[in-house]
Amino acid sequence: MSTTTQLQELLPIRSVLGVNVAASSYAEIVQKSLRWAEERQSRALFFGNVHMIMEAYDNPCYRRVLNAADVVNPDGMPLVWALRALGASGAQRVYGPDTTEALLPAAEEADVSVGFFGGSQTVLDALVSTVRLRHPNLRIVFVESPPFRALTPEEDAATVKRMIASEVRLLFVGLGCPKQEMWIMDHVGRVPAVMFAVGAAFDFLAGAKPQAPRWMMSSGLEWVFRLVCEPRRLAKRYLKHNSRFVAYFLRQLAFGRTG
Repeated sequence: MSTTTQLQELLPIRSVLGVNVAASSYAEIVQKSLRWAEERQSRALFFGNVHMIMEAYDNPCYRRVLNAADVVNPDGMPLVWALRALGASGAQRVYGPDTTEALLPAAEEADVSVGFFGGSQTVLDALVSTVRLRHPNLRIVFVESPPFRALTPEEDAATVKRMIASEVRLLFVGLGCPKQEMWIMDHVGRVPAVMFAVGAAFDFLAGAKPQAPRWMMSSGLEWVFRLVCEPRRLAKRYLKHNSRFVAYFLRQLAFGRTG
């Protein structure tokens, strides 16, 4: 897939430490995704935050995967501020869970089928129950919790076969970063669906994990809330990535160096 798609051409794109991030909006993503879904196109949409950008900074292979996507949306406020600092003054946050919640009623109204891939079976059951309650006419045609380990080639081929047979058109993938982005790009062209790497959206929509208050999200303090909720899992990530992101991005602004 080309690194520049039709949607990217319509959106301001800026390189943030080597990753092409789009100054997108919920309306644009919903509109284009539904059109792609109705045309049975295979597409990849990601939601970038500091963790993703720094993983890509450290791993050129992962960076190439992100830059091959149709769109990398600014999921976190630090990326919104980065885009604005790079001249995309109208940049706004396009948050994975909120995008999911915007797409579901739109898919229900347009009669576009959806599916969910990833997460534990318990979380998926709660997620589907919640979604069906909110959107009773939504066609949920594929729901699967894969093993935590990597699938064998035979298992993967069988999964793809089930996805194709289900005729899913919008596929929400919650395997965690960077696994979900790698999985999606490996399946673009194989699964005729618009695929979204939505990370923790499954847990949030299922009520398995709390979300930060909106004021913390808009002020860039969501990481503090998540760290308090999951200190063992997230402390090392934030200590490793946050300060480096600030330092390296300031260097990019000052000297134009992204690596």
